[in-house]
Amino acid sequence: MPGRLWLAAFTAACALTTAFAAPAAAAGVADHPVPTTGCGRAAPVPAGRTTPQHLVSGGLDREYTVHLPAHYDAHRPYPLVLSFHGHKRTSQYQEELSGFSALDAIAVYPQGLIGTDGESAWTGAPYSAAADDVRFTSDLLTRLQRTLCVDPARIFAAGKSNGGGFVGVLACRLAGRIAAFAPVSGAFYPQGGACDPSRPAAILDFHGTADTTIPYAGNPAKGLPAIPDWLAAWSTRDGCRPDPVTWTPVDGVVAEKWLGCDRHGALEHYRVEGAGHVWPSTRPNNDSATPAVIDATPVIWRFFRTHPLR
Repeated sequence: MPGRLWLAAFTAACALTTAFAAPAAAAGVADHPVPTTGCGRAAPVPAGRTTPQHLVSGGLDREYTVHLPAHYDAHRPYPLVLSFHGHKRTSQYQEELSGFSALDAIAVYPQGLIGTDGESAWTGAPYSAAADDVRFTSDLLTRLQRTLCVDPARIFAAGKSNGGGFVGVLACRLAGRIAAFAPVSGAFYPQGGACDPSRPAAILDFHGTADTTIPYAGNPAKGLPAIPDWLAAWSTRDGCRPDPVTWTPVDGVVAEKWLGCDRHGALEHYRVEGAGHVWPSTRPNNDSATPAVIDATPVIWRFFRTHPLR
């Protein structure tokens, strides 16, 4: 990028940070933009590698991993992508599955606590631990913004399965701080609680029609909604028109987009015909040896880039 253009971009980001100078609460959840103070500081982790880190949140030792771009510049504000693993999985599994570490972004993979069934999980599921993962996410973002050059208008969250369900919870409770959300094969259990976001949220959802773990048509016995019903609820929250426009980006995928949403809200859905409980990829991945017809990660990244916090 030419020097004058880079300087203009950096100046704009700094102005945005100043505009977002509402102080973070000393305790609890910060559902509002928080200023980044980590620009210009030496990064606490090496660039180009994934590094385990720890954070105390709610009195509990929490783990996560961080991957900085290979040419990380502490004077340039970067987008930050949180990627949450599914039930029984790990941050390492989620990094390999989602592939966000290949982006020109700070990629962060939080680790869920052991839940009631002895497996890792996130808040919002019947088997999750008695911990506040929304508080952990808020505390984690504050830590990252204090130590790294994070663009506060470009903080995003994606996740798979239980992690995708938790991303849905974050859309309900941290929409004032996280710019956009992308659940994949999301498990939207009623244990996620009431949903009253502080602003219309930007949401991109992926789900396969042959998912037997979290069925597309829902599972009333477990309180899981049909995916069309979950989307309809979000179209109402976001103030969108009720009937989406549809198109076929590739054979076997039906995409939907709701128009007319309020105040920069956005809602899109990719229905992957015949796909199971997977993170869609045109190459075999940790979820499935059978390739899908679409790659979810680049679609998610394009959505994120076009939906900053405004």
